[in-house]
Amino acid sequence: MIMCEIIGRKKEIAELKRCYESGRAEFVAVYGRRRVGKTFLIDEVFHDDMVFHHTGLSPYDRRRKVTLKDQLQNFYFSLLRHGMEDIAQPKSWMEAFFLLERFLETCDNGSRQVVFIDELPWMDTARSGFLTALEAFWNGWGNMRHNLLLVVCGSATSWMLDNLINNKGGLYGRLTGEIKLSPFTLKECEEFYQSRGIRMSRYNITQAYMIMGGIPFYMNFFNPSYSLAQNIDALSLPVMRSWGMSLTGFSILCLIMPKTV
Repeated sequence: MIMCEIIGRKKEIAELKRCYESGRAEFVAVYGRRRVGKTFLIDEVFHDDMVFHHTGLSPYDRRRKVTLKDQLQNFYFSLLRHGMEDIAQPKSWMEAFFLLERFLETCDNGSRQVVFIDELPWMDTARSGFLTALEAFWNGWGNMRHNLLLVVCGSATSWMLDNLINNKGGLYGRLTGEIKLSPFTLKECEEFYQSRGIRMSRYNITQAYMIMGGIPFYMNFFNPSYSLAQNIDALSLPVMRSWGMSLTGFSILCLIMPKTV
């Protein structure tokens, strides 16, 4: 595993490394609020060893509801992109996970196989049988593959807790690792800004933290040549879109920060 320098996340990286080096099948769940850096962390830790990476389709489509067929087609395309032979598209999650099993068997060279499924809750559409198929994949095949490391990720914390971490059905006690990724602390925010050549007083770092909440995604947009107030103004539109916030609501937040800084 080769990683770039990652700010903070030392405990989380240590847990991921433990699972990678365990020599047995591992099933790890990573959860936390949106934009906190879950996908970035997994990609940076495992990018050289990832044999399959898939991201569920967002259900937040204003034009129409994302269907089971959409999710299955997206999963099928991910398999093709990673080198699976072009065969018939699956019509159910049972078929889809069976195709994943076949694909992993064909590319198995004995080394660690990291499978990363991002935004897992989005894939569980109504009456899709997704969770049952995931149970069958892990209980009937995955947990017997000593070189398999399955990492699943989701921003819908309630779904992750109810269906994986506190599962009372077929996945009860199946997780071998659990990571809740939190926003940066104030110290980690300071390290983040320093790593990007952004000079800020600790007072300004605290002001930014009160508005951005230690979310790396938003902090990454900071321009070193701008003042804090200018950066917050420049960030207002993407933050409003992400939070679903009105201009008035964001303006009230920005009143926390003096315009003279």
